[in-house]
Amino acid sequence: MKIAIYPGSFDPVTKGHLDVLKRAAGMFDKVIIAVLKNSAKRSFLPIEDRLKLIQLSCDYDNLENVEVDFFQGLTIDYARQKGANVLIRGLRAVSDFEYEMQLSQTNNALAPDINTVFLITKPKYNFISSSTVKEVALMGGDISKFVSPPVAKYLKEKINKE
Repeated sequence: MKIAIYPGSFDPVTKGHLDVLKRAAGMFDKVIIAVLKNSAKRSFLPIEDRLKLIQLSCDYDNLENVEVDFFQGLTIDYARQKGANVLIRGLRAVSDFEYEMQLSQTNNALAPDINTVFLITKPKYNFISSSTVKEVALMGGDISKFVSPPVAKYLKEKINKE
């Protein structure tokens, strides 16, 4: 069984993330979308909510070979725990590549048996970032073009409560 890990913060998960996830799910037997639990970083959404929103988005898109999980520590250690030898990284623009290449090379130096596969988001999603989604949502804008319906509903309710 070919297992891939798609790590990230997904704060919140966007249509760009889901585009990469859908294509990875078509390439591998199982894809684990894994949210990095980083206590040093202040997140917009609690990790439990991010996991729930990713699962709702996967259910909405009928992604049956995707598992939603979280981890702490090095991604390569988590990949080994899960029996994965591929990491999925999404690229939106050329500017992402330099950082992602450096990260990939670091991971390769630490774990040469784990490969990184870069998937470029479709052009209609390449401008979407979690930061942009948060900003538009906080300003009362329509984010339905940027996130799945379950995420849009959740964020609207969250912001209206606050």
